Amino acid sequence: MQVAKDTVVTLSYRVTDPDGNLIDGGERPLVYLHGGYDGIFSRIEELLQGKAVGEQLEVKLLPEDAFGEYDADLVRVEALSMFPEGIQVGMQFERAAEDGDDDMVYTITDIEGDKVVVDGNHPLAGTALVFNCTVADVRAATAEELTHGHVHGPEGHHH
Repeated sequence: MQVAKDTVVTLSYRVTDPDGNLIDGGERPLVYLHGGYDGIFSRIEELLQGKAVGEQLEVKLLPEDAFGEYDADLVRVEALSMFPEGIQVGMQFERAAEDGDDDMVYTITDIEGDKVVVDGNHPLAGTALVFNCTVADVRAATAEELTHGHVHGPEGHHH
């Protein structure tokens, strides 16, 4: 079976930056629903179309094809009094969007005195990536997976 719309694809993979520094060693396989369900970067999905089990692929992703460009406007300095006690650098929280867009996830990047720096950028925003993968399995998606738009089962999403 080949990778095609409405198939469940399992990839063994590894992600590095352009200098070869490991970003994700792919300890667990990546399993996603193929065909525009946003389970994987669209550039990778396009290049996997028609591949069969055992085929390999290396994709160089520019920031705009991965986690986007770094946006300095998403970095804010907030009053410490706005946060609960015990916050630490690295903690994340979700903030409702003010303009009706999707909620944003912010990461606390610094705490200094009575100020907290929060960053709404993905940690890999602005980073080019090299995605190496091998197609480990391809199967037809179930009707339930197609209805829900994501993979179910041992490797996938559970409700």
